[in-house]
Order: sequence, then structure tokens, then C-alpha cells
Amino acid sequence: MKHIISALVENKPGVLAHVAGMFAARAFNIDSLVVGRTEEPDLSRMTIVVVGDDRVVEQVRKQLARIVPVVKVQDFVGQPVVARDLMLIAISAPAEKRPEVLSLIEMFKGKVVDIGQKFVMVEVSGPEEKIEAFINVCKPYGIKSVARTGTIAMPRHAKTDTAPARNAQTQESQ
Repeated sequence: MKHIISALVENKPGVLAHVAGMFAARAFNIDSLVVGRTEEPDLSRMTIVVVGDDRVVEQVRKQLARIVPVVKVQDFVGQPVVARDLMLIAISAPAEKRPEVLSLIEMFKGKVVDIGQKFVMVEVSGPEEKIEAFINVCKPYGIKSVARTGTIAMPRHAKTDTAPARNAQTQESQ
């Protein structure tokens, strides 16, 4: 089962390496890891997707909460969340195939961000399933390259809670 875990961390050098090292040392696999600043300049949010049973995910949460620069850990399991991935994909699109490719892009609500004589580069965002479906329909045309962000997520109707007490190392399952 996929779990989306959010970790609010201090925005300082070495935190990402420390968290990634914790996963590696305990042989936990990261399906997706995205880090970005929050509205608080001294805090960043890590969105970590892990695949595993409840026991594995509970261990991940406990280990994350023990890391000093981690301020708060939250598992979104059982909560309604808005989750999105972002992808840039370069697709072969010679003149004779370009109308078909552009039609697919429109159907998936993608956005052409660069265009060349034999390719188009497209930005697509949405749930992971939509990203995978777009990749699959583009394969017959030829995919030149793909870059993806991984999953970002927030609980629906979330209270912005980015200023908890420092080093509280709380863990929520809400």
C-alpha cells in the first residue's frame, strides 16, 4: 500500500541527506521524495511516498520523528488529500503526426512548453495515474525524454500548520 508522508523540517543544509540516510540505513525504499520551501522561510516540507504495510510505514514515521531537524511528521493515510505530480515530456512529433500529438495533449490538459521541428515538449500535472496514462499514449509516437517531480500532497481543507513548536517531533495519523 502506498503511503504519503509529510515531514516538516528545518530548512538548512544536510537535512535531506540525513533523512535519505535514515531510509537507506534501515532498508526502507522511497517511491518518491519531493522537498520544497513552505511559507515559513526557515521550514521546508518533504513529501515522501513509501510503499509498504502498516508496520513498515509506522517504523518510517517513528524514525523520521527522531531526527532532530524534523519538526512534524504526518501520514495522510485515511485522509482525503490532493496529490499531484508534474512532468515534462519530450515527444517525437514530425509534421505529419503533430496534429495527433497536439490532440492528445489537449485531451490530457497538457501544456506545450517548447516546440521544435521534430518534437514537442509538454508539461502535464495531475494524479500519478494521469501522468502514467499520458506516458502510455505517447509511447507509439516516441518519447525522447521524461522528467518528473514525484508526488506533492496536502490534506483537503487543511489548516496551515507550519509553525509548531520546534523539536516537538510530533507524529499525527489524523
